[in-house]
Amino acid sequence: MSTRAKVAAGGVAAGVILMWLLPFWVGLLVIVGVPVAAYLLLDPSQRRRLRRVSRKQLGR
Repeated sequence: MSTRAKVAAGGVAAGVILMWLLPFWVGLLVIVGVPVAAYLLLDPSQRRRLRRVSRKQLGR
């Protein structure tokens, strides 16, 4: 598992914990926001490669 995947998984875990401690929408915002922020931090070439890999896996 890559470092970025570990960070994303940690963000989702933090969001699930926050759902119990804070209102539902705050936890949902963390669960959705962490992966979106990680995607937006990628270079355009990395985004293209990620989309290409995702499409190949869907075509199996």
